[in-house]
Amino acid sequence: MDSAEFHAASLTFRYRIPPQKVTSYSHIAKLISMPRYSRHVGQALKFLSPEVTPPVPWHRVISAAGTISSRGPGTTGAQHQRDALEAEGIEVTDGRTGDFRVNLASWGWFPAPGTVSIADNGAAAEQVDGTSNQ
Repeated sequence: MDSAEFHAASLTFRYRIPPQKVTSYSHIAKLISMPRYSRHVGQALKFLSPEVTPPVPWHRVISAAGTISSRGPGTTGAQHQRDALEAEGIEVTDGRTGDFRVNLASWGWFPAPGTVSIADNGAAAEQVDGTSNQ
């Protein structure tokens, strides 16, 4: 899989994450059969145009520990992600170290590799209850 295919697959799986659910960078990497490339999944957003239609639900991807990744000191990206998740109804709490946390047991979406289609150009192929839209 070349870089363009990896980025396309990574972004396509972001469309599959149902509203009011989150998944991890590492789980998306597993879903696209590249389990050691979780950092690359996050990096794929750097190449994403803000005018992409339909918009990519980037805010539904967090760390495997259930934390919203910091964008560095003095940045507001983590707060922006928290706001987007809370707007969907996902509960985000303040961690002991000032990080933002999501309870993955309550809000996580972790389908087994091979059970989610990347067909259908961005429309969800699997609903929250596991049934297909197709």
